[in-house]
Amino acid sequence: MMQNMTDKYPGARITSFGDTAELMDTLAGLVVSGEKTATCSSYSSWLSEPVHPGEYFIVVNSRQQPVCVIQTRVLRYLRFCDVSEELAALEGEDDKTLTSWRSGHEAFFTREGTFSPEMALMFEEFILVERL
Repeated sequence: MMQNMTDKYPGARITSFGDTAELMDTLAGLVVSGEKTATCSSYSSWLSEPVHPGEYFIVVNSRQQPVCVIQTRVLRYLRFCDVSEELAALEGEDDKTLTSWRSGHEAFFTREGTFSPEMALMFEEFILVERL
């Protein structure tokens, strides 16, 4: 199936969301359902594998099974402390509030070793192109 997807979307990269199997599966499900239409990464992580508007990604779950295809639409460079309620809601996680977004993302970026309230982020909005 993966070969068919890379043939259909030449240049598409494989991606997943989250850093644990449970989180990967939860977030992949939110993308497939249309609840999650954005993600963010520390700017330092983004620099190691930059994403650009128009790029396609094949989203996989924790078992590396493809679940959908997304396309990046908008990138925003901003600080963690400047993420708005509206942007937090686009990530579709927990109760979609800024409070829960901050809590979950502070924990994630702390595990990554990059957290600071002033840290730079790359915030990415995407569209769901195809469910698999």
